[in-house]
Amino acid sequence: MTKLAPIDDTITLADLTNDPFPIYRRLRRDAPVVHVASMGRTLVTKAADTKYVKDNPKLFSSDDPKTPMTRAFQAHTLMRKDGADHMRERMAMAPAFAPKVIKEDWVPAYERIAEEYVARLPLGEVVDLFPMLAGPYAARGLAVLLGMEEATDTQMQCWSQTLIDGAGNFGLRDDLFAASDAANTEMNALLDAARERHLVTPNSSAYSVMLNAQDPIEMSQIYANIKIAIGGGINEPRDALLTILCGLLSNPDQLAEVKRKGDWDKAFEEGIRWVAPISASGRVTTQDTEIRGHLIPKGETVMTIQASANRDEEIHENGEAFMVYRSPSTHQSFGNGPHFCQGTHVARRAVGQVMLPMLFDRFPNMRIPNHDDVIWRGFGFRGPVQMPVLLQ
Repeated sequence: MTKLAPIDDTITLADLTNDPFPIYRRLRRDAPVVHVASMGRTLVTKAADTKYVKDNPKLFSSDDPKTPMTRAFQAHTLMRKDGADHMRERMAMAPAFAPKVIKEDWVPAYERIAEEYVARLPLGEVVDLFPMLAGPYAARGLAVLLGMEEATDTQMQCWSQTLIDGAGNFGLRDDLFAASDAANTEMNALLDAARERHLVTPNSSAYSVMLNAQDPIEMSQIYANIKIAIGGGINEPRDALLTILCGLLSNPDQLAEVKRKGDWDKAFEEGIRWVAPISASGRVTTQDTEIRGHLIPKGETVMTIQASANRDEEIHENGEAFMVYRSPSTHQSFGNGPHFCQGTHVARRAVGQVMLPMLFDRFPNMRIPNHDDVIWRGFGFRGPVQMPVLLQ
């Protein structure tokens, strides 16, 4: 008889938030399929298994009835849909992410924003790049891309973190849902006010293309799509930028080679492999199934841990290390299957082609004075939340 996955009653969400990688190493070795009692979910930590789950939406559905995301976003979002329903909403935003639009609209916009935000950094001082650069840069770029220019950087960052906290509120805390309710009210008001502008003057922003589509999706889902983009579209480039900087500044030989060759794209890919900005995703089984000989009952929520898959010893030698010139250089940080991240190409350009070379051009000798001052946080979303850097 096939046995259920083993139960681990020692892992806590706090452990995973503070430093999940020793736990992932242990699980890959001893229990790659494991039910974590504190979360009520089954974690898969090997690359083959995370890919298998993501590639099979009929067996592992995104429509998880136990997710706190629906409550946090006040909507059943495209992230929790499969098949035709998911594709219709995904395609509603697709024109805003077309290659020509990225090249002609968003790359120049990110270049202007980067120039402005890098120029205001103080030369010769130690600055925490999380609040001073990475967060605001990601927020302003996303506000422009979405068509929400009226929002401040602070608002965008606050809304994003509040939605993330709500979507990850597995303990169903009332205060986190109260905060997401307030954020939803504020976002709805801004979108209501901006609607007429986009109808009168159509443009390439996500909000505008959805409003002006020949067969638009429901207004409630337009708003939900925008909120999904806010929830994931700030932390990913923000955390990727800081992660890559930490990797490069911790490995001066690699940094010198990247500068010499202009291999910023390679540095980007290695950074998001090393620490995946979106580290975990949830799927629910539609029928009894097996993974690695373990029974996964119908209705079980399976968490694919791409942060662990990216360091899988079967694929990456010394996967715990930041190595720009590793081979093979593969990762699952943007997902795979139908839910492959729609903002992938924007993030690659905004961080890898725009910000990184510009930042090192202005501050070629910047360094981290004390690596103990770099603080990392996050389970579902992970990156440095504090990174003091001497700009020189």
